[in-house]
Parts: sequence; C-alpha cells; structure tokens
Amino acid sequence: MVNLKLRFALAACLFLAACGGGNDGRDLSGADSDYQTTLMEQLIDAQPGDVIEIPAGVFAFDRSLSLTVDGVTLRGAGMDETVLSFANQTSGAEGLLVTASDFTIEDLAIEDTRGDALKINEGENIIIRRVRTEWTNGPDTNNGAYGIYPVQTRNTLIEGAIAIGASDAGIYVGQSENVIVRDSIAEYNVAGIEIENTIGADVYGNVARHNTGGILVFNMPNLPQPGHSTRVYRNDVHENNTGNFGHPGTPVASVPAGSGIVINSNDRVEIFDNLIRDHRTANIIISSVYSTGYSDVSVQDDFDPFPETIWIANNDLGEGGGNPDNVELQALRVLKFGLTGNIPDVLWDGFANPANMVDGRLAAPYRICIDNGDAQMLNVDGPNAYADPHIVDDTSCQHERLPEITLPF
Repeated sequence: MVNLKLRFALAACLFLAACGGGNDGRDLSGADSDYQTTLMEQLIDAQPGDVIEIPAGVFAFDRSLSLTVDGVTLRGAGMDETVLSFANQTSGAEGLLVTASDFTIEDLAIEDTRGDALKINEGENIIIRRVRTEWTNGPDTNNGAYGIYPVQTRNTLIEGAIAIGASDAGIYVGQSENVIVRDSIAEYNVAGIEIENTIGADVYGNVARHNTGGILVFNMPNLPQPGHSTRVYRNDVHENNTGNFGHPGTPVASVPAGSGIVINSNDRVEIFDNLIRDHRTANIIISSVYSTGYSDVSVQDDFDPFPETIWIANNDLGEGGGNPDNVELQALRVLKFGLTGNIPDVLWDGFANPANMVDGRLAAPYRICIDNGDAQMLNVDGPNAYADPHIVDDTSCQHERLPEITLPF
C-alpha cells in the first residue's frame, strides 16, 4: 500500500497545474476564432483513417463540433497546449459530438461548453486519452452536465483524462459494455466518475477528489439496459465534500456531499485496494433507487432496484462519517455514536429483494460481503422508515471474482 500512496502522490504533483478548483473563467481576448471554420471543415470532410492534428493554441468556438465518420483520430499538442474554448458558444448542445466507431481523441482540452463537453454516442472501439474537460468558473449548476460522456458504446478506454466542474458527472460512461477508466483525475464535479447501466467496467488508478461524490456505480430505470459487473480498485478517493450543485430532479442531485464511493441499484460490484478517506457522510454508500427520489419504481417494472452481490475488501479507509450532509443522518450519528462519533465506513439503506431473503437475511449469492479489517456496515433500515438502524453483525462472505476487462486494441 505504501507504493500505491506514493504513486498517487506523484500523479497529483504531475497534474497539479491543471487541477486547480476552477477560476473566474479563461481570458479569451487572445483566442483564435478563425480556426473554427478550419476544424469544422476538417471534421465534415474527414475520411476513415484520417488523423486531424490541432496545433497548440487557444481556439474560440461559438457552436458545436460534430464527427460522423468512423476511423478518425483527433489529436492536439497536449491538454494544456491545445484548448478548444466554448465560452462564447451560442448554438449546439455539446462541445464535440461524435457518432462514429474506431475513434480516438487525445492531447487536448475542451472548456466552458454550454452543455456536455465531449459526447460520444453509439460507437465501438473508442479511445479517450489525455483529454481535459473543464468549466473554468468552478462548480456551478449552470455548467454543462457531463465532461467526458461516452454513452451506448462498446470497447471504451478513458485514460489520463482530467474532468473539472461538471454539474452532473465529470467522467461518465453510460449504457455501455466493456469499459476501462484508468489513471484519470476528476475533481469539483457533482459526480467525479460515474459508471451507469454499464455491463463490464474496470475503474482503477484514478484520483477522485473534491467532488460531491467520488466514484458512482449506478443503475437507473427507463434506460435501454441494466448494468452489472464493475470493479473499482486502486483508486485514490478523498475529500469529496463539495456541496451538491446538480440540477434538481437528476439522479446525482440526491448524492449527499461527503460520499466516497456510491453503489446504487447495481449488482456484482467489487470495491478493493482503494484509498478512501475524509468524507463527511460516509466512505462507501450502498443504496437502492428508493433512496434517490424515484419512489414510483417497483420490482414489477422490469427494473431491479436492489444492490446485490457486492464485495468490499482491502481498502485503506480513513476518516469518514463525522458530519453527514443530511439532517436525519446527522441525528442518527449522534443517537447511535455520540456527539463525537462517526457513521461507519459502509452505509447501506437496507432495501433488499424479499424474494432473495432467507431467514431474515439475503441469501449467500446476493449479500454485501466485507473483508476489510474492522470496517463496519450500518443498515439504516430504510424499508421500515428508518425505525431500527443497526450495525450488520455478519458481513463475512465470499463471491466469485469478476474477470479483468480486456479491450481489442
């Protein structure tokens, strides 16, 4: 674990200049606005196999960019050298929208878009490498929802990315299959890194700090597919205590400030070998959709709201749960653990599928298993209106390990 801590410290130093908490916005007085036409024409005229090189500089755009051709690479001179600024955007919903496969984007930044910064829809074999997305005014509800946003993709790699200031998720992968998110930094977003309704994801080597919630693994209803089988490991998740600035009514708007790793209505999730510390509400939260404001969802709606088959092991868990961002949890903390006490490292809302219960507890294949030193799990008893919150006595169990995600490139 010592080597792991050192590696994270070095990564933080390397990215420090790019990862301040936001500023008053980039000065665009010297930005090149003429390059917009050049790049738009290159994207329109692109052919499979093309590499579009964007030089160093700050380039101003007032409308969205789009690419619809497979097999294109978009390459800048570095995430701090090539900056596409949309601070004066007047049309379009994204900064760059890609509806293509075999796409690579690397070594550039997309700043201050009106909506999502980089959206990739329905593509296969996607590589997002050393891309920074940022809203330079810092956390703000009026910022775009998503920084890096592949959705309905297959075989997706996000590495060495930086995402700052998104009003929903900095790095989000949704309704996708076969995903790796690694060696990236997410900070000052509502959700730092979010895996939603995705089948097969490895999330490792990342730093999630100063978000509302650090790393989220969610399933939500009314989407094309349910997700499962996500591994979250060797990440540095700390000080995710930024006040929630998400839009009311969105799923992330219910995430309390001070949430380290959150699993919501997702199955077969592994959380291991992470550094998780300094979260005011809880280091790890496990919840159902019933705790997110979607109370009209039921098991009969072809959506499984219950988080099941969870494994938590060998994490380095630091301070957490000392000042929950929730009046009821705050009262519960004092009642159960005293004025100076803390919510335990793992907080579970207690919702479980009655069909999978045996003798008052989840059957072995569906349990939340914890093999993490003296870490405890608090069941807040949500199904019974929080009448009997209690420490779960026996969380010692095992699940078959998930396989490593491999990509065909």
